[in-house]
Amino acid sequence: MIDVQVPDRHLWLRITRPHYRDPFDPTFAQRRGGRWNPPDSWPTLYLNHDLATVHAQVRHLFAGRGIEADDLDDDAPIRLAAGTLPGRQRVADVASDGGVAAVGLPVTYPADIGGGSIPHATTQAIGVDAHQAGLRGVWCRSAAGVGRELAWFPAARSAARPVWPAPLEFGLWRHAISVDQLPA
Repeated sequence: MIDVQVPDRHLWLRITRPHYRDPFDPTFAQRRGGRWNPPDSWPTLYLNHDLATVHAQVRHLFAGRGIEADDLDDDAPIRLAAGTLPGRQRVADVASDGGVAAVGLPVTYPADIGGGSIPHATTQAIGVDAHQAGLRGVWCRSAAGVGRELAWFPAARSAARPVWPAPLEFGLWRHAISVDQLPA
């Protein structure tokens, strides 16, 4: 397993819902599991590296449902939160070709060589190895097919620091292509 340090002071983005009390609460994925952590494991927060990844995630959320992101109204119940992480976070590299190969995934990841999905059981086992190695998460190619994500294993329940007073409503970020275009 290859490890890398995520950029310090980077603005991480997270898609949230209006009813989330804390958009940076890592206990939901701890209970339910996710791509990189099994159910009933450890706190995990899934974050997007940039807006291109966020937009791909929104398209991915609605894939196969007969609705597209362009069909949504500006007040759709999707919000965007932004936060920073404590410095010096060492994580497993499952983004570079070398990192993908080092954990035994095909170079085509996030798809298998036939174009299908890699099962969560496979990626969760890699997450277990990263967690047991003392790494703070998994830096990976987005399962939405565009961009990079971070499955972050925080040392404390609410260690991410929000940078906005509240998550932004969908209409405020739906067409933005850079974080510089977002309201401060």
